[in-house]
Parts: sequence; structure tokens; C-alpha cells
Amino acid sequence: MSDARTPAQIEADIVRRRDQLAVTLDEIGIRMHPSTIIGDARARVASTVDETAGRAFVAVNRVVSDVKARFTYEDGAPRLERVVPAALVAVAVVGLLLGSSRKRKG
Repeated sequence: MSDARTPAQIEADIVRRRDQLAVTLDEIGIRMHPSTIIGDARARVASTVDETAGRAFVAVNRVVSDVKARFTYEDGAPRLERVVPAALVAVAVVGLLLGSSRKRKG
């Protein structure tokens, strides 16, 4: 079976392929344009930052929940046997920090 195309068919095929090539070249031009490359890089960075921030939020939330569980009962009431010593330690640390900063100034 021979390919007996008319000159009009060949010309139409050439026009169609030229149009396809022009579309492909336009797409390549858009993809390789500096603003497109920069935009894609920004999107990747933003996605990475969002993902990292999400992981950090989950980790902090877990730590806060663990600390809360250590200092409260299941009903939410404070566990004074744990809260009071922790508060005393915090007050002592703040006092030491304030005392050492006053010594440096004076």
C-alpha cells in the first residue's frame, strides 16, 4: 500500500506539524523563562517551609501536651505536688539570673 497523498494533504500536514512545533516552542519558552524558573523555585521553597513549619507545630504541640499531662490530672486539675516544685525552681532560676545581671551592671 503506497502513501499516495496529494500535494494539498502534504501541505496541510506540514502546516499542522508547524503549528504543533510552534506550540511546543512556546511551552518551552514559558518553562525556561527566568520569571517562571524563579516562581517555581519560590513555590518549592514555600512548600518546604510550610512542611517544616507543620512538623515543628506538631512537635511543639506534642511537647506541650506531654508537659500539660505531667502537671495536670485527667480532669484538668493541677497536680500541686508537681506544680509547686517546678514553680520554685523557676523562681530560683529567675532570681539567679536577675542577681547575676545586677552584679555585672554594678
